[in-house]
Amino acid sequence: IIRNIQRDYAILGHSYFWNVFNVYVSWNCFMVARSVVCRLKKMIDIFSLSVEEMASKIKEGHLTSVEVCEKYIERINKFEKDIKAWAHLDKKILLEKAADADEYRKSGKPVGSLHGIPVAIKDIIGTVDMPTECGTPIRKGKSYSQNAEIVELLHSAGAIVMGKTTTSELAYLGPSKTTNPHDYSRTPGGSSSGSAASVASLMTPLSIGSQTGGSVIRPASYCGVVGYKPSYGLISRNGVLRTSYALDHIGLFGKTVEDVTLLAKVLIKKDHHDPATIYYSVENILEETKKGPLFEPKFIFYKSDYWKIIDKKSRESFEYFIKSFKNIEVFDTPSYFKDIHKYHQIIHETDLASNFGMYYKKYKTKLSKYMQTAIAKGNKHSAKEYAEAIDFKKRSYESYQEVFEDYHGVLSPSSPGVALKGLKSTGTAEFNKVWSYLGTPCISLPLLEGENNLPLGVQLIGDRYDDHRFLGVANWLEKECNN
Repeated sequence: IIRNIQRDYAILGHSYFWNVFNVYVSWNCFMVARSVVCRLKKMIDIFSLSVEEMASKIKEGHLTSVEVCEKYIERINKFEKDIKAWAHLDKKILLEKAADADEYRKSGKPVGSLHGIPVAIKDIIGTVDMPTECGTPIRKGKSYSQNAEIVELLHSAGAIVMGKTTTSELAYLGPSKTTNPHDYSRTPGGSSSGSAASVASLMTPLSIGSQTGGSVIRPASYCGVVGYKPSYGLISRNGVLRTSYALDHIGLFGKTVEDVTLLAKVLIKKDHHDPATIYYSVENILEETKKGPLFEPKFIFYKSDYWKIIDKKSRESFEYFIKSFKNIEVFDTPSYFKDIHKYHQIIHETDLASNFGMYYKKYKTKLSKYMQTAIAKGNKHSAKEYAEAIDFKKRSYESYQEVFEDYHGVLSPSSPGVALKGLKSTGTAEFNKVWSYLGTPCISLPLLEGENNLPLGVQLIGDRYDDHRFLGVANWLEKECNN
């Protein structure tokens, strides 16, 4: 090349020489730059990125959605045979969706906050392009005729629906096939078993589940991830299997508080097809979460009547946690919480009997003993009992709300200890039912360890529709404990 340049310089003169030389240098700079970019892409550990960072790198072209999905598929290939977190997943179609997302980004058109990010959804959330079997053979291979509202919101934000994660039978107690990623001989919890386990095993960065009793908080605790149940009415249940109109919540799973906040920002929206939803501004919710409280928050730690059922090692972990903060005061739970557990059960069982009565009549033998028993009990509750249970929600919430005149949040165990041995039970929701009944925001943070170094969640509870401040406090607590 140099000899050719010397010859051209001698024949055509000085000016031409510099033009050729500049082209040569520019080309080599381009090749070096491209090589550096390629090496940087290989060096990026997507599992260490926050969802916001991952989305930013996709938007800027430092990562592609295909590369991200391929990494998660590698994890799925490695761990799914043991964890069994997926009810439906087509890897080929997933990569096709990712390629479409990359092509769209290259077009220069505006992209959403989750563009190219894969998200897993619980197999009770309706989709047109894949089955929604709800954890029961009664719905084997059946799809919904339209997408759930939250699926449409994910699409609008540019997210990719990876597939369906396993659920307990009809989002109740009958266990799914899923195992705990930390110990395959233990339960991952229910009913959002696959949603929690898939995030814990890094088979997806985000997932969506649901909670009627403790189906987000308990699996998050057992699997060692963040599980967030927003205030009742913030996220639409339109197109999602209904178990109880009064108690059902959509819940979110991620690695950090900021991850689930970014997902919540996409999904919180008024939906006229779900009358329970309200108008709620989320414009600054992620910024407020990162900012945290203006001054060090104060907490109440409730030692409920169920404190005695917590195993010894887990109790010791909670005692240490409480003593580590000077701003936590310990109280016994209010006396009316006992009534809440009774009323929650009346509502839940009555609504199960109403919503799945047809299954009970036509396919009783295909239902688990858990569901058969619940429906049978639900059919026996009187209208008077149900009305009392609904009415008590308002009165008990008004009493509970007084807590937030002096405190930023309530703390309690997320579960009665670490994940149970065996796969025949998903555990108990006794530490969660109160907050599902009251409709308050709650979040499980993987801050502690119990026996055998298994994860143990701390549950933070906030005031209804105060999710902005609540998430900021949760983020503060997460960072304080991890520093």
